[in-house]
Amino acid sequence: MQIKPVFLWAVACGLLFNQRSAAAAEAGPLPGKGAAQHPFLYAGEWDTRKPLQSMFLVRDGKIVWSYSIPLHPTPGANQEFDDATLLANGNIIFSRMSGAGEVNPDKKLVWDYPAPPGTEIHSIQSLGKDRVLIMRNGNPAQAMIINTASGKTEKEIPIPTTVTGTHGQFRHIRMTPAGTLLVPHLGEGKVVEYDLEGKALWSVEAKSPWSAVRLKNGNTLIAGDWSSYVREVNPKGETVWEITQKDIPDFKLFNLQTASRLANGNTVICNWCAGNPKSEEWAGTVQVFEVTPDKKVVWALSSWTDPDLGPSTSIQLLDEPGVAENGDLQR
Repeated sequence: MQIKPVFLWAVACGLLFNQRSAAAAEAGPLPGKGAAQHPFLYAGEWDTRKPLQSMFLVRDGKIVWSYSIPLHPTPGANQEFDDATLLANGNIIFSRMSGAGEVNPDKKLVWDYPAPPGTEIHSIQSLGKDRVLIMRNGNPAQAMIINTASGKTEKEIPIPTTVTGTHGQFRHIRMTPAGTLLVPHLGEGKVVEYDLEGKALWSVEAKSPWSAVRLKNGNTLIAGDWSSYVREVNPKGETVWEITQKDIPDFKLFNLQTASRLANGNTVICNWCAGNPKSEEWAGTVQVFEVTPDKKVVWALSSWTDPDLGPSTSIQLLDEPGVAENGDLQR
């Protein structure tokens, strides 16, 4: 009987997964102090175990504040937290796929932008006081600068895409210190820098880019979602640093959705596991990890009970120097 190549591939994948599981078991406790390693704001999308989707403020390993929205606000409609940032005044801005908002510590919405029918919003960035940048997936797709105090849209920037399916177009975009837009084209496999009129200035090929951040050294940090990489490229598009599964043998990498560069040079990465529909298998997986420039893991968060933080998409470490709305954080 001839053994088909696809069968051999499946067996090999199974053996590799078992080897990784065994390696993780032999490695012992995860590095760091778990949820107590840093104070942080945490948000994750598509926690299908629960009817409510929540984001959390965590200090000393405990949830000190949370805010929730229904996963299905109406039949057939979906919501999920994709992007969240704690501001200096204590408010939090967030995207929820069905729109964007700003909530105060008393859990009152002080600004709300519902996404028009046929559009999605997965990204929000603070631009100083009372201004935010969002990316509105749709046909046409456009980045938008909105004044949250007045509710007025100050600027709409057309972002061209060949992806007609709204959900697969874009995730996190960011304005650079130079005032340009860094846009990961999730479905097209590239990151493009645009000016505020929508003219392309720079681009680099990158498989399934979920997020991209312009670093203070002028390079760009890209998280590759289902391709399971985080990569730093220079202005020439050359890879100068990269993390993949081969560099992290002690636990499984899933969808690497966002990456932040810390002031000390380390990189914090969100490892989203909810692409696996078997939610009973999520517990025990690593949600967030921190690596040094030489790729040593110094913190790995696996918090599924006390507190149960759920899948991880976005994290903001609150012990980092700088003010988010001033563009000080590399996230």
